[in-house]
Amino acid sequence: MNFDVLIHGASEVVTCTGTSGPAEERLAIQRGASIGINGDRIAWIGVDAKATGTLELDALGGFVGPGFVDCHTHVVFAGDRSTEFEQRTQGKTYLEIAAAGGGIARTVIATRAATEDELIALARPRLERLLRHGVTTVEIKSGYGLSAESELRMLSVIDRLAHETPMTVIPTLLALHSIPVEFKEKRGEWLRIVNEELLPRVAADKLARFADVFVEQTAFTHDEARVCMEAARKVGLSIRMHVDQLTANGGAQLAASLGSVTADHLEQISADGIAALAKAGTIAVLAPTSTLFAKARPFAPGRALCDAGVRVAICTNCNPGSSHSENVFLALGLACVENGLTPAEAYLGFTRYAADAVLEPERGRLAVGSPADLVIYDCPSYRDLPYHFAMNDVAHVLRAGRPVF
Repeated sequence: MNFDVLIHGASEVVTCTGTSGPAEERLAIQRGASIGINGDRIAWIGVDAKATGTLELDALGGFVGPGFVDCHTHVVFAGDRSTEFEQRTQGKTYLEIAAAGGGIARTVIATRAATEDELIALARPRLERLLRHGVTTVEIKSGYGLSAESELRMLSVIDRLAHETPMTVIPTLLALHSIPVEFKEKRGEWLRIVNEELLPRVAADKLARFADVFVEQTAFTHDEARVCMEAARKVGLSIRMHVDQLTANGGAQLAASLGSVTADHLEQISADGIAALAKAGTIAVLAPTSTLFAKARPFAPGRALCDAGVRVAICTNCNPGSSHSENVFLALGLACVENGLTPAEAYLGFTRYAADAVLEPERGRLAVGSPADLVIYDCPSYRDLPYHFAMNDVAHVLRAGRPVF
């Protein structure tokens, strides 16, 4: 057998294709296997000493796994919020800083002032750092424009990045990130603009796959979120929701009732919320780096979510205010240490379940016919990734069968 690319010498190939059983069984590990790639697809996984490749990559005893899927990011932004980080070290909370005019509003001012080219130049190195951490698929949200024109401009930037970066980019409209300053006294008008003007335009021009909303006392109410998410579904967008992050407000139940693909953050989720997600099949997306960085304890109850049968995905939530980090391995380690996941559950959370969270079921796993997005590591087991805490053991990254790092 001869392939365009052959990867051999791996300690194990972690396919993430198991359909039942505990997380360790769902990893469906093939020990000592090689991988043959033709074009941009996986053509073969197995053991055959006679297999050859036009390009051969020796894993040198490291393991091979799917490219990571970072299913929740805000990497397109301008400006700096390091002073807010300093304020948190002095005891200010995220909500207090936002109430004083900081937070999302500060990033909106800087992002509106930047040109498309400037936003591209700022986002590109963030994506390059994610790529070096093994991320081959990334979701990117708007949400720092907060006017119809600026939100569309952010989505244009995300589209340009999708064509310039060697990653699969999933765009999300987050026009409901916060109430724009100019609409503080007329919330209903901003909601009307989003529902009647922005959502139909974004759907018609296929500028986003998802619409998202931040349900929080500094952002949007249940009733507002329900109306807008139902409007998004009517025009053909799938929905995701930021819920139960800073305050316990029943956001998980709302997400479940609306058929949201994901419920993200969940630090303050209740037992009823966990049960609602499990019943609805809604994916929980945890952002442990954000919980740490924003000093917004407690960490989301990952153990309880997994035990209830909820699919749990992990993300970096890379953004300027609450998670200024592209470190996938910090998120994986925290998911184990603070959210209570096992290494296998955390690994599935950044591969298979993260792919499910962005409606890319072929990604985040390695199977014949699947996209050849994969990572070769310098360590022999997936267990080493959270254990070698916050350290990067990536040796090679392939995207669509092509070495990109």
